[in-house]
Amino acid sequence: MSRRGRKASQPTAPQHRPPVLVGDGLVVEHRDGGGHVAVYDFRALPVSDAMRRSLARLFADRCVPSRWASHLTSRHHWVHLESFTEYLSELEEPVADLDVLTAAVWKQWALSRRNTQAIGYKELTVVRGLLLGDPRLTAETREALSKRISPPKVTETSFEDGEFAEITSRARRTFRSAHLRITENAQHLAEWQSGAFPRGSDEWLLGEALDCIARTGDAPGYMSENKGWRITHRYKRVLGGESSLHTWQRLFLTRMEAVALGVLLMAEHGWNLSVISRLAVPRATPDAGPDGKRIYRVELEKRKRGGGRYFETRNLTDYGADTPGRLITQALEATVFARAALHELRPGTDHFVVWRTTRPDKEGAPEKSNGMGLFRFGITGATAKQWSMAEGFASSPFRRGRRTVNVVHRREPGQNSQDTHDSTYVLNDPQAQAAAAPVIAAAAESVVAKAREVTFGAELRETADPADQPTATADCHDYENSPFPSPDGGCGASFLMCLACPNARVHPAHHSRLAHLHHALANLRSVMDPGQWQSDWADAYARLEHLKRLLGADWDKALTQVTTADRELIDCLLNGDLDQ
Repeated sequence: MSRRGRKASQPTAPQHRPPVLVGDGLVVEHRDGGGHVAVYDFRALPVSDAMRRSLARLFADRCVPSRWASHLTSRHHWVHLESFTEYLSELEEPVADLDVLTAAVWKQWALSRRNTQAIGYKELTVVRGLLLGDPRLTAETREALSKRISPPKVTETSFEDGEFAEITSRARRTFRSAHLRITENAQHLAEWQSGAFPRGSDEWLLGEALDCIARTGDAPGYMSENKGWRITHRYKRVLGGESSLHTWQRLFLTRMEAVALGVLLMAEHGWNLSVISRLAVPRATPDAGPDGKRIYRVELEKRKRGGGRYFETRNLTDYGADTPGRLITQALEATVFARAALHELRPGTDHFVVWRTTRPDKEGAPEKSNGMGLFRFGITGATAKQWSMAEGFASSPFRRGRRTVNVVHRREPGQNSQDTHDSTYVLNDPQAQAAAAPVIAAAAESVVAKAREVTFGAELRETADPADQPTATADCHDYENSPFPSPDGGCGASFLMCLACPNARVHPAHHSRLAHLHHALANLRSVMDPGQWQSDWADAYARLEHLKRLLGADWDKALTQVTTADRELIDCLLNGDLDQ
């Protein structure tokens, strides 16, 4: 009989009812979304029975699908609750129950916690959330618990380009090798099933061995008392040996190869580890079209704090190498046999990332929530760290990798709101800050340049310089060295641009005509199309506004001194009748 053994009993359907408090109200049974039960024994906590019962009730109230749908969540809270009760047990005057918990005790425990994202902050927020559910807390204690807990400074940053490229390169090499191995053996199995090989030939025997591996998870063999599962000799010969590489790895991913696939999914799409682990099998749309392109519908689920969930659907198209859907196609091919085997053991299972373990469940062992028999689905944080260490990296690639993809590469939220993306990921990331610096500098320069364009740039003088050359709006001090040169030399600017030129000189003889020009442009504004006026006259009007502020009372005086010659000159200027 195969080591995959007989089917274990199926998990009971999720029950939408309160969790069971057993053991005289001191044991909580948490049933997760899949119907599996985790047991938490509050009798093990080093506090009084009254305190244990109070904490057990608060804990049990949250062990419902609408609050805690995963055992990972309840275990997370349990660990921090153990830490809190250990602290209480070491006090000189132990706290008998929550109704006598004081604000001072809470503050002392809070001060004793290290303010880090991994330890103190999580301990405080988790335990506080539980305790606030007890209505017997005193007003002073409730106020102390309700005070804002400052989150620690974020120290996690995105990967440097070279480091991230090396991580994805290692993952791609690992998964590509696995995909090639599995698809080649799948092709041989398909040919055997179609009768392509003579019965009894080596090719036929290999096909028969692959068929057994696909159905049972192992090559044909027998159980030896001393050496465990042994492969029948004739199959061992055609397989090339008894090792996992020669046998079941022909059709199934290993645990580390599953991590490599997860790294690639993270690198291409910015999904976090929990989303990848719970990913359902993508479905190809029925109307893929005659061109053979496959369009996959990928349903994403990200669980939020407090029992909430975020759902998103993406369509990924495979229309060749390096396209969004190509990795999905390859992952489906690499996991097809493992998914089928897991579905046989646990009908209704629809997980995408499925792999074969080297440690099968023992007969009669409790059913695992992440697989059955020889097969597991998803990727744990511990496994991700093991992959990283094996590849020579310092830590799991998923958290920093996801930050790198969403902040540096995609530059858009991934299962987060825009506010969370900006405040939590972008603003604190050195690479994002470095990339933003030249953009901000360029924008600032553009603003300054624009401001200079529409700012009065001529020099104010009390008297005219006989050496200057008169123009319609100012005197030119250096015609041959204009900042607006013409192709033929000299100045190529219009008379209106003289007001922006540092070579221009404006003295009292110009004030009246410029004041009249300002008045005329204001009149034009009232009768012209707004867009056209903005394009033709807005900059000149802004410079005159600047000059008006500089002159102050002299401007009002100039308006009373406008001459007929001023009016004729400005009319010609506005009508385009003046030569440069």
